Amino acid sequence: QVRLVESGGGLVQPGGSLRLSCVASIHILSFRTMAWYRQAPGQPVEQVAIIMGDSADYADSVKGRFTCSRDNAKNTLYLQMNSLKPEDTAVYTCNAQFYTRDTTWGQGTQVTVSS
Repeated sequence: QVRLVESGGGLVQPGGSLRLSCVASIHILSFRTMAWYRQAPGQPVEQVAIIMGDSADYADSVKGRFTCSRDNAKNTLYLQMNSLKPEDTAVYTCNAQFYTRDTTWGQGTQVTVSS
């Protein structure tokens, strides 16, 4: 069974930075895409960033502040989050899609931006 395990969440002040990691139990080149989603209380799920090959796309709400990257050798997806705002507070979850279009999800990590 494929596993995705996120880490790196926590409490940070507005304007601060965090880097989330998502480690896969298989080689990430097995995936067609990998993505970060987030969900704040009472809000719909939002796709924050998606990466296919070396190309990444971002939600308008995070463009210029977040960077999604991956390290194939470490089977790890990253989300570098800078200039964090209180509205970035959410549970962030890693997603991976196979070439079969099957998907798998991590368990999520909480990010709280507050002074």
